[in-house]
Amino acid sequence: MSGMPAPSIPNLLTLRGARGGSGARGRMRGRGGSQSSGAGAVATSMPSHDATIQGTDTDAAVSRMSAVDLGYLEDQYARFFVQAPPPTGAAVRRLPIINRGTYTRTTALDNLIGAFLSATEGQDRQVVSLGAGTDTRPFRLFKDKNYAKLIYHEVDFPTVTDRKCHLTKAIPALRAVIPKADVIDQTHTWRDEEVPNASQYWCHGLDLRDLSKPGETPTEVPGLQKDLPTLLISECCLCYLETTEASKVMQYFTDRIPRLALVIYEPIHPNDPFGKQMVSNLAARRIRMPTLEKFTSTNEQEARLRDAGFSSVHSLTIERIWEDWVSSEEKERVDALEGLDEVEEWNLLADHYSVSWGWRGITLDGWRLGSS
Repeated sequence: MSGMPAPSIPNLLTLRGARGGSGARGRMRGRGGSQSSGAGAVATSMPSHDATIQGTDTDAAVSRMSAVDLGYLEDQYARFFVQAPPPTGAAVRRLPIINRGTYTRTTALDNLIGAFLSATEGQDRQVVSLGAGTDTRPFRLFKDKNYAKLIYHEVDFPTVTDRKCHLTKAIPALRAVIPKADVIDQTHTWRDEEVPNASQYWCHGLDLRDLSKPGETPTEVPGLQKDLPTLLISECCLCYLETTEASKVMQYFTDRIPRLALVIYEPIHPNDPFGKQMVSNLAARRIRMPTLEKFTSTNEQEARLRDAGFSSVHSLTIERIWEDWVSSEEKERVDALEGLDEVEEWNLLADHYSVSWGWRGITLDGWRLGSS
């Protein structure tokens, strides 16, 4: 399935002064940025912060392409979302530790999304991806005949979704999967309600903060089906909202959809030396992760999901997922691609990211089948 919305795990090695990479990036798309929350914050700072967040999607696409080029992942659509290589013609190649991180994060979300799709097989069902950016997952899922009756929503900033719409219309391989990129009126939402296998695709250009503005009627997500089993995905997206805003976005969906599952990928452990350096370097780039300050461990991520109303919750670090979910044969295959000398650094990096998931009204117990 995915070169997972397989962007990269942020390259925190550069935050420690190590070689290579492109700095800490997260998958920071379409979520609305979190401006400074202090009393002296000015509204004019918000657009530049949002622009910084949007710009990280380029790095996500490059990291995904690096993992695909080297054989970690299979994704025939990844190359369409990467800008032309430099004059030398050489593709950007990430460090082995980053490629492994991209692979492991991809494996985790593929496993959980697969569990949701298996649990709802034969039914109409729905996936909502927050901050989707240039993620190729819908193209890959729609191409797979096993995943019928799927309504797939992506949400991001309008500038990001408009570009994705343009590329989908312009590139034959993308247009073959989503042939009718129809814009709704003059909005930034476009859709194809005639995807093969009785599926639909919706791409929404909107700011998640508009879903829950105090004192205002919330923006509704066009085409969202409230009576279907639904999987909500946030890959380094909600972490860029203030914690109250992130909770309200989650509440927007929990209030409307009884049968709901949620998967969150975010950094954790900000208070040890590695985490402090990460936070400091992000701050130097005018980036802040409010939820990182509050939900600092897998236990706190699980408590967060319980508080949101999910009856069954789990959270694991990327390090633990690599150890427990990837078979020994697959580890050997991945190791043979490049080899990894920085085992200590890998363990440190992978311990600072977690995948958390919960559900109510449906079950994701099938995830256990994918773990070793």
